[in-house]
Amino acid sequence: MPLSITHLGTGSRGNSTLISSDDEHVLIDNGFSGKQLEKRLGRMELKPTDISSILVTHHHGDHGGGIQYAAKKWNIPVRSNYFTAEKLGMLNYENLHIFENLDRIELISKATFLPFPVPHSGSENVGFSIVDDNGEKTCVITDLGSHTDEIIKHMKGCSHISIEANYDLRRLLSGPYPDRLKNRIMGRGGHLSNEQTGILLSEVIDKNTKSIVLTHLSEKNNQPHLAESTVLYHIDDIFTGDIAISLQDGPEFSHFIGQSEKENMSVKV
Repeated sequence: MPLSITHLGTGSRGNSTLISSDDEHVLIDNGFSGKQLEKRLGRMELKPTDISSILVTHHHGDHGGGIQYAAKKWNIPVRSNYFTAEKLGMLNYENLHIFENLDRIELISKATFLPFPVPHSGSENVGFSIVDDNGEKTCVITDLGSHTDEIIKHMKGCSHISIEANYDLRRLLSGPYPDRLKNRIMGRGGHLSNEQTGILLSEVIDKNTKSIVLTHLSEKNNQPHLAESTVLYHIDDIFTGDIAISLQDGPEFSHFIGQSEKENMSVKV
């Protein structure tokens, strides 16, 4: 069975991504309560005890808020950088494993995980590139207000990319948030707008890119049709694969890495 990626839910109220291969399962982040995690995994016919490890991108509550409870209740190993573990109060957890940027992490038999630095305010955020045993590369990246040359390097050559498209600029500027919050969201350490995501994707995708999932859409400052249409404006001439939207109340679908667009589109949760 090929490597699969399933977003259990993405957005300001919680994020978690399931990476699976046969009977091996890893989570990237858990911003959900124990009850919500059980519910969402249950839709995949899984239990928290089926998870072999949780990788953490950063400590912010919507990504790391459920880590401590899930880890201790179900004795799940946790892997993060030191700063994130400290902020989550996990340094004394016996099943904690600290990684550094660009460490190669082997958690399941058919894939290697590589953390790389991502700019995000008040955190030591990382994205993950994942390479399966066929050489197919996947990238999961979120919570960044801008991109770097290193991010571009890790995103290039991917078969699948999951990336945030957090806000529509016009909606954010005219919306109810105070100016201080608007400026933080738009800043280098904030989040990517639909436009910024489209521009970034236009620099990294090629004929090998089969699927894209847009994640972490703001419920107040974005709409799925705006995110998709804006991104496609920038990549439509070069991208012929499947583009999908992951929302807060997942999981909704899975992508199987290396499969065709037609095969993937039929895999609904």
